[in-house]
Amino acid sequence: MYDDTATPTPDDTPGPDGVTRRSALRSAGAVGAGLGLGAGGMLGAAGTAHAAPVPDEAPRRHGKTMANVPFERRSTVRVGMIGLGNRGDGMIDLFLALPNVKVVAVCDPVRAKAEKAAAKVVKAGQPAPAVYAKNEDDYKNLCKRGDIDFVYVATPWDFHYEMCKTAMLNGKHVGVECPLAMRMDEIWDLVNTSERTRRHCMQLENCCYGKNEMRVLRMAHAGLFGDLLHGAGAYNHDLRGLMFDPDYYEGPWRRLWHTRLRGDLYPNHGFGPVGNYMDVNRGDRAVSVVSVGSPALGLAEYRKKHMPPGDPSWKESYIESDRTISLVQTAKGRVIRLEHDVSTPHPYSRINSLGGTLGLFEDYPPRIYLEPANTNDQWDDFKKYAEWDHWLWKEHSNPPGGHGGMDYLMLFRLMQCMQLGLVPDFDVYDAAVWTAPVPLSHLSIRAKGAPQQIPDFTRGEWKKARPGVDSAKPKA
Repeated sequence: MYDDTATPTPDDTPGPDGVTRRSALRSAGAVGAGLGLGAGGMLGAAGTAHAAPVPDEAPRRHGKTMANVPFERRSTVRVGMIGLGNRGDGMIDLFLALPNVKVVAVCDPVRAKAEKAAAKVVKAGQPAPAVYAKNEDDYKNLCKRGDIDFVYVATPWDFHYEMCKTAMLNGKHVGVECPLAMRMDEIWDLVNTSERTRRHCMQLENCCYGKNEMRVLRMAHAGLFGDLLHGAGAYNHDLRGLMFDPDYYEGPWRRLWHTRLRGDLYPNHGFGPVGNYMDVNRGDRAVSVVSVGSPALGLAEYRKKHMPPGDPSWKESYIESDRTISLVQTAKGRVIRLEHDVSTPHPYSRINSLGGTLGLFEDYPPRIYLEPANTNDQWDDFKKYAEWDHWLWKEHSNPPGGHGGMDYLMLFRLMQCMQLGLVPDFDVYDAAVWTAPVPLSHLSIRAKGAPQQIPDFTRGEWKKARPGVDSAKPKA
């Protein structure tokens, strides 16, 4: 049941009582018949649809800031993995490829997946890990172990909040796939728990470690774009076939979020890199978001063409906008455009754009135009700027793993920070900001484009410049 892949707050329309998130995830038929959430109710922890609070003011701090807090130095990082579906099954290979990293425990309620992962650990020459596969709560026992330093979470979005919190309460640092949590009150609770427990809770945003993203980041910080003005990021990825494939996502959990929310379900891949360019939380701050959305037609059209009569998906009513567009304003007046579209036919794009007073970069395909080098209204070749590659890409020119190697570099850098006792490249405040558009875009669309305030999760720390993903190479 712990498949991989991460968001959202509710509408006012109440849903039927007595259906838990977990029972919903178990059966497409049960969900289709029992979760007719109409205009967009969202299931809470108690199984009823309700509106989650979205506080405008920062709640009282429960501990000291986690900004600039280093890891405890350790020679070997001991990892526990929760969720071994598509994403977890791929990421365990990368953990096992890292120096001085041991996978000591694995968890998935589908025992075959957990045992497959355990076999990989043994094949890599490490001791057999403990296996937790009794039920969907067995992850709690993994988190209680005394021989784990870091918990990795790659489960359906519904579980991210409770698993991250459980890990921290048991003294573990935790990294989670996108997004951080599903509701604003859950996001705030993870911020508070991180501060109170002094454990890091990180969004493992692999796109921040893409080769192009890291090159643009260094160029932006070196001033090549001049004063930064605007940027754009997206998750535009045709997932229709995968969302209706019962073998890819175990159960219809990801598709079901299209019956619950109207806003941007997956802002992190676009927001993370652009936020880094603009030093969000490190000298600037995201203060508000305005969102609009198109009609929700794509999944129903795909179902009509490809799904047989009687398939459980015919009981679902989709409300998620096929294309959402959000504009984020920062404290310095900059603008970030976010897009989300997984329901219509189009090539993959994260947009990945940055503009300033001296020019701009646009990705997919990568191209650049900077003064004084370019003055002829013609795009320049981005390959000319390879000298600005991040030191991680210079040291690992051909990293293993998927997504062009960014997954490996993200884990390599994270484990390096833990081993050397360094401050992580991103923290719980970054995770919170990158995820905030999930609930806020939904509310903005429901309010016909009314601006929604993005809380200051850092409680004022954003005003202090500090390093992030554009990190200095550590000394040996």
